[in-house]
Amino acid sequence: MKNCVIIGGGVIGLCSAYYLAKEGHEVTIVDQSDLKTGCSYGNAGMIVPSHLIPLAQPGMITRGVKWMFNSKSPFYVKPRFSMELFNWGRSFYKYANQTHVHRSMPALKDLSLFSKELYQDFAKESDSFQYQERGLLMLFKTHKVGEEEIYAGKEAQKLGIEVDFLNKEEVLSLEPGLNLNAIGGVYYKGDAHLSPNQFMEFLRAELERMKVSFVSNASMIDFKINNGKVEEVVTSSRSVLCDELIISAGSWSPSIASKLGIKLSILPGKGYSFNIEDIRDKPTIPSILCEGKVAVTPIGDKIRFGGTMEITHTKDHMINRNRIQGIVDTVNQFYPDIQLIQPSSREIWHGFRPCTPTGLPLISRSEKVNNVIVSTGHAMMGLSLGPASGKLVQELVDNQKTSVDVSQFSL
Repeated sequence: MKNCVIIGGGVIGLCSAYYLAKEGHEVTIVDQSDLKTGCSYGNAGMIVPSHLIPLAQPGMITRGVKWMFNSKSPFYVKPRFSMELFNWGRSFYKYANQTHVHRSMPALKDLSLFSKELYQDFAKESDSFQYQERGLLMLFKTHKVGEEEIYAGKEAQKLGIEVDFLNKEEVLSLEPGLNLNAIGGVYYKGDAHLSPNQFMEFLRAELERMKVSFVSNASMIDFKINNGKVEEVVTSSRSVLCDELIISAGSWSPSIASKLGIKLSILPGKGYSFNIEDIRDKPTIPSILCEGKVAVTPIGDKIRFGGTMEITHTKDHMINRNRIQGIVDTVNQFYPDIQLIQPSSREIWHGFRPCTPTGLPLISRSEKVNNVIVSTGHAMMGLSLGPASGKLVQELVDNQKTSVDVSQFSL
């Protein structure tokens, strides 16, 4: 049995704690928040084995430059003088090629499918978080975007993902009674979704039952290191003895890892979401509205709309109203009968997705400090890959053969 300290109380941290506690380890979770906010709560709630192409891909830089000049576009890099931003961008440029994509896709597929299996196990234990396997519709209204989505679907099909390619009438047959402005869609039949807030509440309850300790509203102060190992974690609240340290603090992971001399190339990608109730004719299948990169998820009586990726910094809490309007406009273009208006500021959630320049998560033991494991950088896939990442952390702690190959996710 080991004393495992996890820095970060998002879905990656909680899933890691769950599997470690299940194996009999003493676990303490440290987080700077009250463990009730963050990307694990405000995301679209999608579990997407379909998402096999990393953010670093051909054409992304050209598209990103074009989007930079549109205040309502789904992608934006906040200009600032920063070597961190420059180095991240240079690395992103290096990885945005077809060779990297083809090398990454099988690794992402294995990680995603493993995570979905673990979600199915959770769903057998509890129905409290509304887990459903209704698939995912990638909807498009232009032929150009349709060609891109069909290509991505065929690439996923080659790797064994179940995909249907639908024309307008076939899309409407899946969503009868819905006025939908799309010329077609790619339907990933094996995807799933849930209520992220309720899933996090379920995990918290399970961890409390397993006697996991929580140190909340605590900032990291320092680490006490002896013989190349972290022996104690010093926080603003209290110190915790440590046999194994897991860094899963999302966009804040680089600043924490730097205290140990570990360099992580991660930038926060700010995203927004909001919930709308009382929609009479509403979507029943989770969808991505491709032209605007807007996620649409039915969660109980609500629909959650989310989108945008602003590469920025973790102190940028300004709500960009133009980008919110971009989400609203996209929804109204695809669903003309819904007619959204801008939600009020108190109804808008925002969070920071941790983005690596490779577009791949980091799940790896450090070579610099040998009792440190890093599990972060999941970008928009944190919820989707949470259980698999947590299980892999437990296997790394116990020096077991990992359930999937993690070599693509190394530091």
